[in-house]
Amino acid sequence: MIALRHRALEGFLAFALAAILTTQLHAMELIMVEQHGCHYCEQWDEEIAPAYPKTAEGRFAPLRRVHINEIPDDLTLVSDPAFTPTFILVEDGKELARIEGYPGDDWFWPLLEALLEQNTTYMPGGS
Repeated sequence: MIALRHRALEGFLAFALAAILTTQLHAMELIMVEQHGCHYCEQWDEEIAPAYPKTAEGRFAPLRRVHINEIPDDLTLVSDPAFTPTFILVEDGKELARIEGYPGDDWFWPLLEALLEQNTTYMPGGS
């Protein structure tokens, strides 16, 4: 009887882990396309990066960084990024929308909020 319970628990844990991994693979993400020596990328890192994961936007669309010349195969983009930084909102690896360039912290947050509101179920202040 104990062995049967143990196997049932193992099966449940395997199912739960698979569900979690599947959910993570299909999550909303904000892809930051960057490259070495990009002044605006460095500016974003100084002004936005420390706070981003702590915000509603950051929790709704966690940041994933990729190099402009090394776009992963799991991303389906409308077009190749031409500028850095480029911020690409993706769901299930498919591009929904993007912000090209970094206009400074005063403009970034309103642009990102509009991007999320227009393309997802994001609601300000309560993702």
